[in-house]
Amino acid sequence: MSAGLRSGQVAEAAGVNIQTLRYYERRGLLAEPERSNGGHRLYGEDAVTTLRVIKAAQRLGFTLEEVAELLEAGRHRHGRPVAGLQERAAAKLAEVDAKIADLTTIRTALAAALEEGCDDLTVCASSTCCPIPFTDLAQENRHAGPCC
Repeated sequence: MSAGLRSGQVAEAAGVNIQTLRYYERRGLLAEPERSNGGHRLYGEDAVTTLRVIKAAQRLGFTLEEVAELLEAGRHRHGRPVAGLQERAAAKLAEVDAKIADLTTIRTALAAALEEGCDDLTVCASSTCCPIPFTDLAQENRHAGPCC
């Protein structure tokens, strides 16, 4: 290979650092590049695309292991849609929905603690009207006015 992109060029074009590039190469997410006569790594343009795909998949919540599986499936699809991507995306969406539900519950409890004037965790833990989930987050046993 006489032409190609060096590590720094690939990393910059993909918006990652060189250590990330090398890490993905060691993990097998990125194909090992050819070498110049001087021993420098020389990557094809597809390396930039692969790195962008990896980073986008991570932003969508996929782990590196899941990304590796998706990339591997894509390498063997020969022009056919990747089997499993729909299922994996649906599963990831369900995970995100569960996290949103958990965060909504947490937000509700924190807002209620602020509204109740909770200021001491020890006092709140022994109070039946504290909205902080010491015993049961679903329990809504609060009254008007400062509780804790």
